[in-house]
Amino acid sequence: MTDSNLPRLAFIGLGVMGREMARHLVTVGYRVRVFDISSDAVGALADQGAIASESVAEAVADAEIAVSMLPNTPQVEEVVYRNGVLDHMPSEGIFIDMSTISPEATRVMAVSLSEKSISMLDGPVSGGPIGAKNAALSIMVGGDRFAFERAETVLNVMGNTVTHVGAPGAGQTVKLCNQLVCAVNIQAVCEALALGRASGVDLDQMRDVLLGGSASSWMLEKLGPAMIAGDASAGFRIDLMLKDLRLVLEMAGQNDVPLPATSLVTSQYVEARAHGEGSNGNQALFRVYDRMTGQNVARPKIGAAQS
Repeated sequence: MTDSNLPRLAFIGLGVMGREMARHLVTVGYRVRVFDISSDAVGALADQGAIASESVAEAVADAEIAVSMLPNTPQVEEVVYRNGVLDHMPSEGIFIDMSTISPEATRVMAVSLSEKSISMLDGPVSGGPIGAKNAALSIMVGGDRFAFERAETVLNVMGNTVTHVGAPGAGQTVKLCNQLVCAVNIQAVCEALALGRASGVDLDQMRDVLLGGSASSWMLEKLGPAMIAGDASAGFRIDLMLKDLRLVLEMAGQNDVPLPATSLVTSQYVEARAHGEGSNGNQALFRVYDRMTGQNVARPKIGAAQS
């Protein structure tokens, strides 16, 4: 049941992440108008209490706060500029883009929206589909501090760590730094497993040992078992990480910051995509090492009986 005392919301983008985030808002009592290019996604949320919209314009027409969760910069720009937020959202509203997109494009959109008296917050998230499902996302927010304080209660419904990190674009900057660390860490896990496999050690045991020391990481804990098992099922997809890494390198170029490790791991994501891994999860990066080493199956473990 909706609570009339809560702000009216719009939510645009009901993919793997967005549908869960919108669902949490509906569950706690917000009136949420939703839109997605997939009518099935809209219908599924409407069945759970959201209000279906047939366009972005309809979704945001009376929204006090509108949220977008979209694949990339062009999709967010379309939502803002093309018969959407800029032209139809009421003045004094707040538009929160929770996608991972270009910081520079975010700053340009924030200026355009401010001319219509609409505040823009960039609030990209970390935590993946599991974090979205459990309302346990880390949300890093750039934009006007007063707008952030107005929207903070809404953000807290979707995440358990919500932090204002600076001016417009700052949220995207912090998120891209997060992605840099994640990708290089995934690469390090791949290399350790590839070396251990080539040497014949028990990879499950090696992972357990590494988790008990300074090499421990979220990627080793969560993605390591899938790498070892050859499970490439999608969580956060190769295609999306490659998109984020290209944004990282774009930002690095604009700021004259050399990122040699990021450049290398980006080339490996390109290789993975070229071999049809784009829709697979990040752990499929290990298959690059399968191809480079020519070892698609593990060697016998040290001490194991050999025929």
